[in-house]
Amino acid sequence: MAKKQPDYPQRIINFIKANPKSSSQQILNGLGIDISIATLKRALQKLIAEQLVSSTGKLKSTKYEISTQYAIVRPIDVNQYFEKEIDERVIQNNFNHLLLKEILSKISLFTKEELSQLNQLQNVYTSNSSKLTPSEYKNELERLAIDLSWKSSQIEGNTYSLLETERLLKDKETAAGKTKDEATMLLNHKDAIDFIVANPDYIKTLYVSSIEDIHSILVKELGISKNVRNRRVGISGTNYKPLDNEFQIKEALKDMCSIVNNNNNVFEKALLTLVLISYIQPFADGNKRTARIIGNAILMSNHYCPVSFRTIDSVEYKKAMLIFYEQNNINPFKKIFINQFEFAVKTYF
Repeated sequence: MAKKQPDYPQRIINFIKANPKSSSQQILNGLGIDISIATLKRALQKLIAEQLVSSTGKLKSTKYEISTQYAIVRPIDVNQYFEKEIDERVIQNNFNHLLLKEILSKISLFTKEELSQLNQLQNVYTSNSSKLTPSEYKNELERLAIDLSWKSSQIEGNTYSLLETERLLKDKETAAGKTKDEATMLLNHKDAIDFIVANPDYIKTLYVSSIEDIHSILVKELGISKNVRNRRVGISGTNYKPLDNEFQIKEALKDMCSIVNNNNNVFEKALLTLVLISYIQPFADGNKRTARIIGNAILMSNHYCPVSFRTIDSVEYKKAMLIFYEQNNINPFKKIFINQFEFAVKTYF
């Protein structure tokens, strides 16, 4: 037999792709690598836990195939992915209707280990926040709101520093050399956060109208249309083309709301909102801003820790979104979500 290869889990996946419904012995024989059947079975169980492979049957009758969610949750090397230029990447150019109509409502986005980690963090947040006085909690929420307003705006190209943002939001002191629109964007973020704090049940059930309302707060006085767009829009850095039909866009939003509302897991609800509003691109501008605020509104309406995204690099955030646009793969963005949730729990409240 050939020597054991370090990439044999990927070779297992490749074999199962080409030979679905294979037994462990068939997989071992087909791989031709120097591992035992016990090692192979352990690898298969790990791939099942990572939601990359599924199995049917029991004992010797067990058969393996690629999981339904494989394409969505499979690991992707972000740096390697972007070694190819925009026109060299093989992507799904057009909006994937099946994603909303059939796929996302039937799969789990997080593994059991990931959900365990998130739930443990949420328990820490619940314990810590319960010990704060109302005034102390308000102060921590204010701190997070400033960080979120700053980072969310920075991702969109705003040049205010975090310190300048704090001065603006607390003292209404604008920064020298900055545009009026930059200050307005930041103030709008704070207004949107204040709105969801004052109305915690507003996003309890998600509607297209509530998405439009949050978007309207975020883009006021910025010269951006507040309605669902009725024209084509392009996204820089990718050849992915969002829907350009107003009725299809509204239908996609309704489908997204249905998926989110019917999902019982708060983390999945928030993650789905974050990526799908951006993917649908319902508005001429302000889509990712709206997604970040509504994702947080979902967390807060269910008494979960909100996230500020403060430590995420703007380029890495955009790369994760581009991978979802082009491959419908949520793995890079899911990692961002988990890391930022952990940061929020350990930093605020």
